[in-house]
Amino acid sequence: MPDTTSSQTTSKSRKKPKVALVLGSGAARGWAHIGVIHELAGMGIKPDLVVGSSVGAVVGGALASGNLEPFEEWIMGLGRVDIIRLLDAKMTGGGFLQGKSLMGAIGKQIGDPKIEDLDIPFACVATELGSGRELWLREGSLLDACRASIALPGMFAPSRDYEDRLLVDGGLVNPVPVSLARAMGGEIVIAVNLNGDLIGRHFFVHEYGEDDGEDDSDRELAEIEEKDSVVAKWAARMKAGFGVRLDSYISSLRKKESPDPGLFDVIAGSIDIMQDRITRSRMAGEPPDILITPRLSHIGLMDFDRAEESIAEGREATQRRHNEIEALPKAVRKN
Repeated sequence: MPDTTSSQTTSKSRKKPKVALVLGSGAARGWAHIGVIHELAGMGIKPDLVVGSSVGAVVGGALASGNLEPFEEWIMGLGRVDIIRLLDAKMTGGGFLQGKSLMGAIGKQIGDPKIEDLDIPFACVATELGSGRELWLREGSLLDACRASIALPGMFAPSRDYEDRLLVDGGLVNPVPVSLARAMGGEIVIAVNLNGDLIGRHFFVHEYGEDDGEDDSDRELAEIEEKDSVVAKWAARMKAGFGVRLDSYISSLRKKESPDPGLFDVIAGSIDIMQDRITRSRMAGEPPDILITPRLSHIGLMDFDRAEESIAEGREATQRRHNEIEALPKAVRKN
């Protein structure tokens, strides 16, 4: 009789390892994930499963649902005023923003399928506010899961799940959820950490114009505030709730320097510190096989209109790991 043991062993050894892509938290810096995805695809790497935390859940959901292209086209067209129209400010309800307008706009691009029906296996992380537990969302509404994962405390109102639990941002407990990818069967884990060089960023000089001048976009914003009822309503809420003008708030996110940090500077800086420390701690015990770290210190928490820059840096960061990616087993690459 022929010896089938060696042939079976060879067959198993040649089986393609399951590649997991882990997309980390990072607010507007999350658009860099799209550049990473494109560059990996160019190298022949297409993930067998995708997991995400916070904005990584949104981009991961777009990829897993097969709608990354329309999603990218949408974010590339976002301007400052478009972003303002998506910010449904409310001074009660557990958060500065309710998130309904934003999730409605995202839903138009990626749909709202059940997670278990997606083209690529997907899951994301949220935090149960009552207990502090890390929750892995692996079934049910894709949009509901993403909404829970992006619920940054103070900024977005918490989300409620089908068990009536209050859920907040997954980045509080697991900004780069390598552990979830391993639990789902990921054998080769490629992770993207967006928080590697951000400490103190909100209190130092960056690339925008001088502080003491009003640029064209500020003037445009002031004009639109006068003419657009949606923006005007939002501006009124800002002024009533926080005592600041809308144009001053938006401009403050882009100042070159701020000796006295404002509310959103403090929130953003604190989040950067928290997520950097948690990420370092988690990945020390749960390291990915390849770690991609885009350099995004020039992109602010709310700079969602800078998609082109973020995507380009995602590509460049992936290229910096070219040798490591090329060293992966040939069975992983599909081209």
